Amino acid sequence: MGVSQDSGERMRQAESATSRSTSDSFTLQAAKRTYDGLSFSKFMAAGSAAGIAEHIAMFPVDTIKTRMQALAAPGSGGSGVSGTVSRAMSSIIRKEGFIGLYSGVGAVAVGAGPSHGIYFVVYEYMKSFLGATDDEHRPLETSAAAAAATVVADAFMTPLDVVKQRLQLANSPYNGVMDCISSMLRKEGVKAFFKSYNTTVIMNVPFVSIHFASYESCKKMLRKSPEDEGLVTQITAGGIAGGAAALFTNPLDVVKTRLQTDSRAKYTTTSSWQVLRSIVREEGSGALMHGLRPRVLFHIPAAAISWMTYESCKKFFFDSQRQ
Repeated sequence: MGVSQDSGERMRQAESATSRSTSDSFTLQAAKRTYDGLSFSKFMAAGSAAGIAEHIAMFPVDTIKTRMQALAAPGSGGSGVSGTVSRAMSSIIRKEGFIGLYSGVGAVAVGAGPSHGIYFVVYEYMKSFLGATDDEHRPLETSAAAAAATVVADAFMTPLDVVKQRLQLANSPYNGVMDCISSMLRKEGVKAFFKSYNTTVIMNVPFVSIHFASYESCKKMLRKSPEDEGLVTQITAGGIAGGAAALFTNPLDVVKTRLQTDSRAKYTTTSSWQVLRSIVREEGSGALMHGLRPRVLFHIPAAAISWMTYESCKKFFFDSQRQ
């Protein structure tokens, strides 16, 4: 009798151990798919690395885009760049040297890391809050999480983006990041740093909604199973998502650039709609597509670099925690 009870107990313990092992296995597989279990500091570190890698690598293209959008404005007073991206790049290098393509890179180096770190922390938190951390296709929840993240992160990044674009202009009157900041504070006040915040948010909410939902959707279409997801899938999905988002939001990016580089106070309003109407009235609707090619050329590789870096860092942190 006692032997039978002992045998039964051992069988129940074995079944319980098997069940726990199976459950742990499924939990580990799910964690591998989404890298759950990382602390928010790890998400911030991964996001910071992604932001710095993306912006530094693609900064010359961003400079060309800014010149094409800002200097097309009548009475802007700058030496404009027009034509193809290659001609615009050649013009900048001929007049200012290769270093001209990196005017304002200091502001990006300072701001991209913290702003992207904040961005991805909020994004991951909101994904978790909205229940979008499993492997199901949840484009609406992903879009909402990205929109919430951009509202928070743009409050930090917009002032530095203003400084960056002022320095990127041809014949910029500023001698570096600190000179630009002090001059703007003295002549225009603090509000000049946030003049384009509303436009930035209005532009970035649809941008990130398209971008992040497209990225997650493309990943699911490109891979056979969650375990098949690798760098090629992440790079391809990131590039497609970045290009699509850039294409559809270019008009608002033109408005944002005009507001951020408006040191002469040409626009007496910060209303995105009023500035957009002014551009169309004075220059025609085609002006809203200025800088489209370099913008798309920027965001395709930039998104690929950003997602590749972010996902790789998350995987590194996840694997490190398990050791």
